[in-house]
Amino acid sequence: MRQGLRVLGVAIRAEKAVFASAVLASAVYGGMTVASAWALGWATENIVLPTFEQGGVGAGALWTGVLLIVGTALLRAVGVAGRRILAGVMQYRMQARSRRDVSKQYLRLPLAWHHRHPTGQLLSNASSDAEAAWAPIAPLPMAVGVIVMLVTAAVAMVLTDPVLALVGFLIFPAIAVLNLVYQRRLSPLATRAQQLRAEVSEIAHESFDGALVVKTLGRESLETERFQRRAHELRDANIAVGRVRGLFDPMLEALPTLGVLAVLAVGSLRLASGAIDPGELVQVAYLFTLLAFPIRALGWVLAELPRSVVGWERVSAVLEAEGSMDYGRTSVPDTSAPAGLEVEDVSYAYGSGDVLHKVRFDVPPGRTVALVGPTGSGKSTLVQLLARLVDPDAGRVLLDGVDLRELPYGGVAESVALVPQQTFLFDDTVRGNVALGLEAGDDDVWAALRLAQADGFVARLPDGLATRVGERGATLSGGQRQRLALARAVVRRPRLLVLDDATSSVDPQVEARILHGLRDAAQASTVVVVAYRLATIALADEVVYLERGRVEDRGTHAELLERCPGYRNLVTAYEREEAERAAIAAEAEEEEGVSA
Repeated sequence: MRQGLRVLGVAIRAEKAVFASAVLASAVYGGMTVASAWALGWATENIVLPTFEQGGVGAGALWTGVLLIVGTALLRAVGVAGRRILAGVMQYRMQARSRRDVSKQYLRLPLAWHHRHPTGQLLSNASSDAEAAWAPIAPLPMAVGVIVMLVTAAVAMVLTDPVLALVGFLIFPAIAVLNLVYQRRLSPLATRAQQLRAEVSEIAHESFDGALVVKTLGRESLETERFQRRAHELRDANIAVGRVRGLFDPMLEALPTLGVLAVLAVGSLRLASGAIDPGELVQVAYLFTLLAFPIRALGWVLAELPRSVVGWERVSAVLEAEGSMDYGRTSVPDTSAPAGLEVEDVSYAYGSGDVLHKVRFDVPPGRTVALVGPTGSGKSTLVQLLARLVDPDAGRVLLDGVDLRELPYGGVAESVALVPQQTFLFDDTVRGNVALGLEAGDDDVWAALRLAQADGFVARLPDGLATRVGERGATLSGGQRQRLALARAVVRRPRLLVLDDATSSVDPQVEARILHGLRDAAQASTVVVVAYRLATIALADEVVYLERGRVEDRGTHAELLERCPGYRNLVTAYEREEAERAAIAAEAEEEEGVSA
């Protein structure tokens, strides 16, 4: 309860004006509802009873009764409309604010934090958890506003007949106890259901993201069973929540009705004894029926609090997560020429296992360096450090002598561009995927496409730059997607371009033209490329050979072939693989020629 009230306090402080207006509208509704009870009692005493006793009443009394009843009804309608609209505005604003805050936090947190949290869970934090956290806001202004009705009705009952009021008030302790039991039963069930929502989202995202693996390995039935199992658990958890609500909601509804019956029973005795008149009994009975509504409104808020607390805790866990990157205010001296890169004794570990250990090398401005090493040697981790997706555990990465951690927010992205191993394209046009928010004209986009050797196939697309490429670039081949991703980096004219095996699906001749183009461009870049092909390695000015997270050797391709056995064995293995692929391709072409 205390946690839930604290969550509501956050919303009230954030939307003071809207909340106050919604409560005011709800108070108008509550006041007019009580006023309608008084109007009904007045009409009973001055119109209904005289009509039975005297056969009629005057026009003045009749019109007064009509105006009282209609006037209170109109004002009550205004209160209802204002309360609902403003409560909705407050609720959706808080949900939108939470989603924006969570999304901004995702962008601030380093990649290392994202590695520890499943994507499905992150989606759940930004969607269902943010929605659940502010679910009680919809009935909250009504619950607060109808307290006016509750107090006014209680005072009116006491003034009308204290004995009947006391009989009615006996129902409140029972309702309080019932609500307490309700919260204790519902809270753990709501927590479990909210957790299962995140797990179902995680499994669904994994299955969709790995659709190719699922299909090619024939795991459809296993994935369906895995999803079905968790979905059934979520179903059962929601049913358990619904069962508790189904048990307690009728009891909460029934208690006020029992109170009305008790008031009518005692009231009938007092009416028979002459202690009260019929109008007073009608007024007290009607007032007590009105008390049931505020009690139910408070119950609606209380019923949503357990789910709200769970959602808020899950959202807060993201907002309070540590590990966001710190930025400095130092600027690099020159923002137009190729950048110089220095890696000084950099170490990095995932958990307890070292991936990189005291890696040291430098790249002079305008040079091309190939990072070569066996699988697991730390190449991809190193390129993440070069683009400051993560920070090293020890050591420094310097750009023109400035530690990347000292650059201002956005400073690394202004000078460094990374083209990762896994190419990602948005369901957008070619222009949109290349520019990606950059204010770049068509001439700049075409220039980047030419440098990436992508202008030819883009020109042949149905709508050229305006052609939509589909989700994840589904309408393009792997090599085409890689060249668009490279153009996306090149159009920003980076001073340091980092390629993490970013041309693996591109023909070797095309790859060679790309690397030559990068070197001869009007604004050349310093290039660091993770390379596997001999043709790519041979184009580099220098090779840095990594093994077991350490720099084992560096030099030209010829020098390393001569003096580094590990490098020689690795490169000759690549050569044999390429030769085998070429032989298989030639054999296939020969067979096609014979069959033709």
